[in-house]
Amino acid sequence: MKDQPYLNTSPKVSDEIRKTTCYMCACRCGINVHMKEGKVAYIEGNRDHPVNKGVLCAKGSAGIMQVNAPSRLNAPLKRVGPRGSGQFEEISWGEALDIAAGWLKPIRDENPEKLAFFTGRDQSQSFTSFWAQNFGTPNYAAHGGFCSVNMAAAGIYTMGGAFWEFGQPDWDQTKLFMLFGVAEDHDSNPIKMGLGKLKERGAKVIGVNPIRTGYNAVADEWVGITPGTDGLFILSLIHELLKAGRIDLHYLSQYTNAPVLLDAETGLLMRDENGKELVIDRSTKKPASFDQKGVKPDLNGSRRIGGTTHRTVFHAMIERYLDPQYAPEAVAKDVGIPAGKIRAIANELARVAFDEAIELDQEWTDFRGETHAKMTGRPVSFHAMRGISAHSNGFQTCRALHILQIILGSVEAPGGFRFKPPYPKPATIHPKPHCKTTPGAPLDGPH
Repeated sequence: MKDQPYLNTSPKVSDEIRKTTCYMCACRCGINVHMKEGKVAYIEGNRDHPVNKGVLCAKGSAGIMQVNAPSRLNAPLKRVGPRGSGQFEEISWGEALDIAAGWLKPIRDENPEKLAFFTGRDQSQSFTSFWAQNFGTPNYAAHGGFCSVNMAAAGIYTMGGAFWEFGQPDWDQTKLFMLFGVAEDHDSNPIKMGLGKLKERGAKVIGVNPIRTGYNAVADEWVGITPGTDGLFILSLIHELLKAGRIDLHYLSQYTNAPVLLDAETGLLMRDENGKELVIDRSTKKPASFDQKGVKPDLNGSRRIGGTTHRTVFHAMIERYLDPQYAPEAVAKDVGIPAGKIRAIANELARVAFDEAIELDQEWTDFRGETHAKMTGRPVSFHAMRGISAHSNGFQTCRALHILQIILGSVEAPGGFRFKPPYPKPATIHPKPHCKTTPGAPLDGPH
């Protein structure tokens, strides 16, 4: 045995570990980057990070190639042959910047909005936006414009936040989980970890997707839908829940703008002299600001002014979504799901939300300053990703899904969807888009 060569079975992996976050998707999982002789040698998940707790997907592991790939450019390249010839030569950064400035300066001096550009998923999307606004053009976009920006905008506009970075299902208490258009590389590690918890507890998973792979393959029930029709399917579920009266009326009246009065002429929310949304108080039968302590908003309230009757947001919802065009029989052919199946899913959502409701002995205070002894939870949760957002109707589809969550009372409730600070935020708190262009100057507004 003494003649056997020595073999180190535990070679040194690295001489330094740098803790950071992965940028291969928007999860921002924690990673430990092992450095050896100043180079990236190995990437592993950070077990102490709250997002992934050490779990790392194949995309995250492949992040090492962002640094070590042989195809990575080491210097700017200038085309020296015909377009498409593949003939390039390396140039210095100084020469590259001079060329770019020569192209861009005349445009900025004359009309900055003539510049339109797009960047992929890189480490500096926020700087890209900052640069474009200061250049003076509103015509720029990045990876998110093709990924999920419409989903984020729909969520912020509808309920103050959206899926993915804004929050996640209550994995520990939800009993029914529905995925819409979620592939395995979307929110990968948190979803896998969450599904593991659901499977361990025996919770039901329903996957809505044209194909049954990945998450949909392990779902308890797969709903094969016609691509791009998720919104119509969701509106049919809303139709059935409203028709059956299986909605959380208390939640809608107390914690949403459903009881706010709509101006019959403009369709805008009615407000008092202080700009506060108006509701009809069930106790006094009179108008009151929605956030007034002790107010009991009436979902069926109305106000008659000058011969015109102004009704609530809830009334408008009922009128719109009880329309027969959203009945299961009316949408079945378009969405590719039998009417009976649509009804069964609506019944299942209602059964779990209301018949299996959660009640926690946890005191809490609402936004009106009123204290409650218990928390009521609707253990139904949802998640959606690019299968929805990649369609031209993605914004409205996401809004429909958030309305479904809201009428079930499953947003910011135990067992449902839980936001992560600093969300939710009112839609009005976000800055308005910059749009005014001025030659030789940045866009108007704050940057």
